[in-house]
Amino acid sequence: MSKPAQIAKTVLSHVVLAAVAMTMLVPFFWMLATSFKPLTEVESGRFLPVQWQTRYEVDPARPGEYTRVNNYLEVIASSVPDRRIPFAQYYFNSLFIAGWVTVLQVLTSAMAAFAFTRIRWPGREQVFLMYLATLMIPGVVTLIPNYALFERLGLLNTYSGLIIPAAFTAFGTFLLRQFMFSVPLSLDEAAEMDGASRSCIFWDVVLPLARPGLITLAIFTFMGSWQAFFWPLVMIKDEWLRTLPIGLLVFDSMQGRETQLIMAASVMTMLPLVVLFVVGQKYFVKGIQLGAVKG
Repeated sequence: MSKPAQIAKTVLSHVVLAAVAMTMLVPFFWMLATSFKPLTEVESGRFLPVQWQTRYEVDPARPGEYTRVNNYLEVIASSVPDRRIPFAQYYFNSLFIAGWVTVLQVLTSAMAAFAFTRIRWPGREQVFLMYLATLMIPGVVTLIPNYALFERLGLLNTYSGLIIPAAFTAFGTFLLRQFMFSVPLSLDEAAEMDGASRSCIFWDVVLPLARPGLITLAIFTFMGSWQAFFWPLVMIKDEWLRTLPIGLLVFDSMQGRETQLIMAASVMTMLPLVVLFVVGQKYFVKGIQLGAVKG
């Protein structure tokens, strides 16, 4: 293939990929634009708002009543009449639960992966296969037994009830096991000759070399915990313990289908995930690539 033809093919492929990417981004742009519209413009069907909702004003003739209200401030403000939704509390709950789940899941997965790769013990491979087989069990199958167990333990309607079940995962163990297999065993032997204990080898030798896998698992875990819906819906009864997905459901039912407010709340909900992915994109892509070729 001649060089001009190769350049034309490359340009054409980039144009097609850009067009596909823009098509996939249209719903996001529509959601973002709708979050700045007043209700009248949402109902008119315009893509971009004519009058951007960017101010938060009170009608001086009627104290205590709101006229043109920024949609985001209206979602957050708990003092607006008939809109007492503690969105800040929902945000804190989601951040708190997702943060702890991420830390614990990465830690437990790393320890299990270390045991399956660096420690030799009878039946190691068979136990790992059984451990991996749990990925084939749908979560809905274990929902009722888990609920009954946590009810007996008195962990219903608590932070612990949302954090503990998600702190262990076979997927994370499998992912980190692939990375740890790539770390030469000679490093362990050299560290042992220098007097390092097994815990020192785990913390100071293996984990630093498996950093891309740890960050990849942390991103996956945080995103999954942040978006978790069904288990929190079953476990949580009190309003102050609700997470953002449950809060959005309640918010939707209380707003009378005010699309502009739902879109504003949705943008606020997905913003941490976008920031997390942008910040950790380098490690995320590197972790996926390394995990695909190691093992």
